[in-house]
Amino acid sequence: MATHSEMLHLSTKKGPQALDITREVTAAIAKSGIRDGLACIFTPSSTSAILTNEFEPGLMEEDLPAALERLFPGGLDYGHERRWADGNGHSHVRATFLGPSLTIPVVDGRLALGTWQQIVFLELDNKPRRREVRVQVVGEAGNP
Repeated sequence: MATHSEMLHLSTKKGPQALDITREVTAAIAKSGIRDGLACIFTPSSTSAILTNEFEPGLMEEDLPAALERLFPGGLDYGHERRWADGNGHSHVRATFLGPSLTIPVVDGRLALGTWQQIVFLELDNKPRRREVRVQVVGEAGNP
């Protein structure tokens, strides 16, 4: 059993902002030498999320932000807002429902993503941030 871990560094704009991190995660898999196993992609943040979907502008720039606003509006009275007054109560709730991580099988040294799936980092906070994303790969190493 082998493991490989590395940190991606991102600079974001005010959310919601989607960033396609598939290329960076794919590079981490290649560097790991792991042929079969699991890749975990994790954001150690309470106002961002990791997801997979088609990274397409209509979905990422229009549909997803509109859906998040319908489900978790920015203007509601959030308890987090009353306590901290930092304007991002909705960001925390959105991140909670979307989740901080994603686990993807690694098969023959490649991510087992579907044809239209990319790995997406989603910034949800109300201001630009410097973010880290941990990619950890666990499995059986082998010769390519």
